[in-house]
Formats: sequence, C-alpha cells, structure tokens
Amino acid sequence: MNILKSPPSDWRALVLNSDFRPLSYYPLSTRPWQEVVKAVYEGRVDVVSTYDLEIRSPSMSMRLPSVIALKSYIDQNRPPAFTRYNVFLRDKFSCQYCGARHDLTFDHVVPVSQGGKSTWQNILTACAPCNLRKGGKTPQQARMMPTKNPHRPTMYQLQELGRRFPPHYLHESWVDYLYWDTLLEA
Repeated sequence: MNILKSPPSDWRALVLNSDFRPLSYYPLSTRPWQEVVKAVYEGRVDVVSTYDLEIRSPSMSMRLPSVIALKSYIDQNRPPAFTRYNVFLRDKFSCQYCGARHDLTFDHVVPVSQGGKSTWQNILTACAPCNLRKGGKTPQQARMMPTKNPHRPTMYQLQELGRRFPPHYLHESWVDYLYWDTLLEA
C-alpha cells in the first residue's frame, strides 16, 4: 500500500460517519470533490481535513476537503445489499470449491434449473472452471462440496472483511481514520 503525500489524481475525500469511522472499508468510502463541496455548502458534513488546494467561485473560496464527517449518523446495522461485490467480499474473493482467486463468478448452489434463487443463502463465489464443472447440478450431485455454506452476512461482518483488503493507495490525511493491520506494520 502506498501512502500519498500529494492528493489522489481525482481529489477524492474520505467520508466518515458522524462517529468518525469510515462508512465503508471495501470499497473505501470516498466521494469526488464536486460532491464533497456541494455537501459542505449544504451543511450536511463537517470538514475534518483539507488538501492544500483552494477552490474559488465569485462569492466564496474554500480549501478542498480531504476528509469529511457526516453530521447525521448512518446506522451500519442495516442488512447489506445483495450484490456481486458483497458476495465476493463475504467469500473473501476466493472460489468456495477450490480456493482459486481468479476468474470468479456467481454459483447457484441449487441451480436455477432446479428452482434455485439468487439469494444470499443460495449464491457462492466460484471460479469459472469449478462453476462449469458443477454445471446445473447441486454440490451433492456434482460431488463438489463448498468449503462453507452460503449465508447472509451482517454489515459489521462485511466491514470487518473489508479491512483485510486495503486499497492500493491512501492519502496521508486519511490514515488516522483507517484501521488496517498493514498500516500499523508500515
């Protein structure tokens, strides 16, 4: 991981909840500078840290925020959205049949052809070769047992898993608000 002293090329800002924790670790909760300036102007966020760049309009000027905190707390105990990204995160970006970390796909444990649905409890991450080998069979029929059963994770579980996958870069003004073990070793 690279700690940047200069801002990211798109001048993104880290977004914290009102308790000063990131809304999300994976993907890291950042927003484009244009959205951040609008949120500051509307009074929805507090500026915690800024870049050295000043932006101006005819009626105002401000230093570009690098870290903002929401004024209203967003409850993180809501059920997570069922998305490809979140399923891969739940399964730690690895095939649940062989452990491969490349060419990942969705696998219906109970195939759609046998009445299976696209739900947290019926979808696993599988590499393309395992998914093709399993085909339209159940794990028992294909004699391919997954390493774990699919389940609906909590938002806290996804956040904790997300901390295992730090981004390739962080701005130095963000580091005090992020808690990755790899940062402590650096």
